[in-house]
Amino acid sequence: MGRLVALSLLGIALALLGERLLALRNRLKASREVESVDLPNCHLIKGIEAGADDIDILPNGLAFLSVGLKCPGLHSFSPHKPGGILMMDLKKENPRALELRISRGFNLASFNPHGISTFIDNDDTVYLFVVNHPEFKNTVEIFKFEEEDNSLLHLKTIRHELFPSVNDIIAVGPAHFYATNDHYFSDPFLKYLETYLNLHWANVVYYSPNEVKVVAEGYDAANGINISPDKKYIYVADILAHEIHVLERHPNMNLTQLKVLKLDTLVDNLSIDPSSGDILVLRIQNILSEKPTVTTVYANNGSVLQGSSVASVYDRKLLIGTLYHRALFCEL
Repeated sequence: MGRLVALSLLGIALALLGERLLALRNRLKASREVESVDLPNCHLIKGIEAGADDIDILPNGLAFLSVGLKCPGLHSFSPHKPGGILMMDLKKENPRALELRISRGFNLASFNPHGISTFIDNDDTVYLFVVNHPEFKNTVEIFKFEEEDNSLLHLKTIRHELFPSVNDIIAVGPAHFYATNDHYFSDPFLKYLETYLNLHWANVVYYSPNEVKVVAEGYDAANGINISPDKKYIYVADILAHEIHVLERHPNMNLTQLKVLKLDTLVDNLSIDPSSGDILVLRIQNILSEKPTVTTVYANNGSVLQGSSVASVYDRKLLIGTLYHRALFCEL
């Protein structure tokens, strides 16, 4: 009888294991075949070989790109080179990617940039917020952009217990931001277990010098985050649930969910088209309406780009970044 019970328990465990593995494959879209959607005027950006995970563009056409992200278990084409921040001037006819110099005192050797966001203060000071994973830990770095010499002055490193696995960030003040945690845990094994069991413990945190708090939670893997042009709504991409959440902002900086848009793809970083307010991951128009329009602007089967993570547009110029591969410049 004891052996029968043991075999029964083993059979149940194996069945649950198989069900969880199949569910994870579906969430990862592991079996999906991508049909290419090409654009006619595109070329690879010279100097980007190991990923441009996130991109943010200022109103004057200066684009910032975070490059060289390294994650445990993820392939890197440049494993021994630290990450960096590149800049492209999209107002130029043939913009080039130039690496920004970072001020002394900042640990460049362990720089591992992830999501980024810019904020322009009332005095026109430009701040760059960078999610950083030095030695696979979690910090947010705040820089001041000094355009006259194409450099970044490091101002502050932020660490907090509510940032166990920071992914992306949207700045709403000179030292104020919302950030996503793609996992509840920071330990790699517990992260894997959390994903495998589909626990939905990921969240969004608001940070200011006076207050840090969880303002939204219950996500499978909260990833990209951005803000509507009128600053009334926060958009959050839940990558493994294939969803974009629309959250309403309140004066106390709390968020309440307004709607969820289901998509048939993994959704990573989110950008906003400044001319239309459209959300770019695909192109999502009128997200607040009952029936938003979703179109694919560009798709590739891996022959040009592998693992696209962001798309950002300025004056009919499109930049497409990837998690660990190349980056693309297109004229629309």
